[in-house]
Amino acid sequence: MSNSDNVSRRAFIRGMAGAAAMTVPLATLANPGPDSDSAALLQLSAGEAVARMSRGEITAERYARVLLARCESLRALNAFITLEPSRVLEAARACDKHRHSGGNLGPLFGLPIPVKDSVNTRDYPTSAGTPALRDFQPAADAPIVRSLRAGGAIVLGKTNLHELSYGWTSNNLAFGAVHNPYDPTRIPGGSSGGTAAAVAAHMAPLGIAEDTQGSIRVPAAMCGIAGFRPSTGRYSTKGCVPITPLFDQVGPHARSVSDLALFDSVAADDWRPLTPAPLKGLRFGIVRDYWFTSLDEQVEHLTEQALQRLRQAGAELVETELPGLRRLIELTTDAVQNHDVRVSLAQYLKEYGTNLTFEQVVRQASPDIQAIFRSDVLPGGPNFVSEQAYAQARDVHLPALRHLYRDYFTRTGVAAIVFPATMAPPPPIGQDVTVDIGERKLPFFTVVGRNIAPGSTAGLPGLVLPAGLTATGLPVGIEFDAPAGSDRALLAIGVSLERALGAIPAPRV
Repeated sequence: MSNSDNVSRRAFIRGMAGAAAMTVPLATLANPGPDSDSAALLQLSAGEAVARMSRGEITAERYARVLLARCESLRALNAFITLEPSRVLEAARACDKHRHSGGNLGPLFGLPIPVKDSVNTRDYPTSAGTPALRDFQPAADAPIVRSLRAGGAIVLGKTNLHELSYGWTSNNLAFGAVHNPYDPTRIPGGSSGGTAAAVAAHMAPLGIAEDTQGSIRVPAAMCGIAGFRPSTGRYSTKGCVPITPLFDQVGPHARSVSDLALFDSVAADDWRPLTPAPLKGLRFGIVRDYWFTSLDEQVEHLTEQALQRLRQAGAELVETELPGLRRLIELTTDAVQNHDVRVSLAQYLKEYGTNLTFEQVVRQASPDIQAIFRSDVLPGGPNFVSEQAYAQARDVHLPALRHLYRDYFTRTGVAAIVFPATMAPPPPIGQDVTVDIGERKLPFFTVVGRNIAPGSTAGLPGLVLPAGLTATGLPVGIEFDAPAGSDRALLAIGVSLERALGAIPAPRV
């Protein structure tokens, strides 16, 4: 999603479209609640559920039924585009037969996993949340799905998202808005809002998301869960509806770092032991003049409380600077995405046999997406990226950004940079033109996108964890960005960070 502050025209169009979406009444979220045994199963982490199914303490079918019942009871959150209980139960029964026959059990044995509906699945449509692809059925799984299935996982269903992954609200005008489990009148973040909502609402403990510019991390922060965007290229993004190969990266949503690490082991085939890294003496960088300016008062308060907990655990917080960061982001992030999407999406449509052209997909897209593409992507638009501007962004400014980060980590010796993932808590659905912070109205794109843009543009691994809840019960997330390639080390630190930060209450849905 673009991060430009020049948003008045397209933001107005989006805001009007979002407001129109809210004229559809929200179905009741009344939930009588599961029985005590089912409730206990819903609390299991992915690792715990797999262990219990592998030992035969519960059947895969029983576990799948509990998750499916939860999905049904919370349909009003609109987390899924496609959910086929009979298919899930058939796969779960096959897992049980496999275990009874003495077959080898994978590290994800029997685990139903929701998959963002921009990731190809052989037995479910892959719509990317856009009308033209509503009935598109890929011939094969994306490699990331193939890896998880090989590990014993089951596809639970395909989750709702911001259309074509081009936004941070998941207010999808074609398939309906996804609602935040902590407050259904508010956005869950995007573009992977459906996966985040499903995991936060205990429809599943682990899910597949995708991040080009914050699409894993923003929903994780706004739904109060853990999210991990790996270093760019750590997992294959082949078979995923693209924006740009320079930034696109699939990754997991979960409710614990241990489950993120389990996903990482399977997806990256990296089984190095994950020993929690002691926080005592570990250095974290704080760059206040970029990530900490103009924050919502409660976001600032909760972030400072989280930093204090890290200090109490023995971590050293180092006040540092990253001169030139803002300018390099302005020169790279939007230019690369808005240029590459018209090339990458066209290639995807052809390679996977959709029988659609790029122009046909855009022509059938929802009005808000059409407006963005006319403004930022298509020739003749006011923000169209010329080949010369793109070449400068790709060949000059992007390498300079990556060098800036490498030099920073070498110079400071910090394990990660820490900052609030977004500048404000999740705003109401439809309020995506401006956000009130104090007495100022700031562009929505800035409030949601400013802090997460640098890490994904530079290709860094980023871990989001809950920092706390606001006075009105809305989640706030804190992000840790580490050097490129240090994914396993960041997850090891994350186990200790999770303990130091503490858990937040689950949504009351």
